[in-house]
Amino acid sequence: MRRYGWMLALAAAVLLVDQASKYWAVSALSDGERIPVIPELIQLRLTYNAGAAFSIGSGMTWIFTLTAAATVAAILFMGRRLRTASWTVVLGALLGGATTHLLDRLFREPGFAQGHVVDFIDYGPFVGNIADIVLFASCALLLLLNLRGIPFEEEADQESASEPARTSAE
Repeated sequence: MRRYGWMLALAAAVLLVDQASKYWAVSALSDGERIPVIPELIQLRLTYNAGAAFSIGSGMTWIFTLTAAATVAAILFMGRRLRTASWTVVLGALLGGATTHLLDRLFREPGFAQGHVVDFIDYGPFVGNIADIVLFASCALLLLLNLRGIPFEEEADQESASEPARTSAE
């Protein structure tokens, strides 16, 4: 349960940083205004995304709301079995990113379960937010953990796992 607490703490940190940065962006940036951070590489530009990545599926916001809710529920369920620090970080980051996007979908304009995600970090062809960066990094780490064969849960004791169950007739 200690790892579960760390997962929740990381998720809360991601949620707070992302929502605070979105609050700042909405209050400080005009829709469409571009502020160079690193000229010709990164700019700040306020946009509202009704779809998924690259604004795909803009007319199906409710599907993204349901998907985010299911993802949050699945991570909360799976997180109870955490046994390694690396998977704790991955699930905590994924939970934070999914939760903050879910909150945007639920409570931002134009209405409940149809809200648009606030994006303001413009990387050329892409515009995103802090949660997007965290989600991308945690998915990359998830892939790396899988490629390296790092198990989600600690394996059961090999002896007890390999012994056949004894029956009372033996």
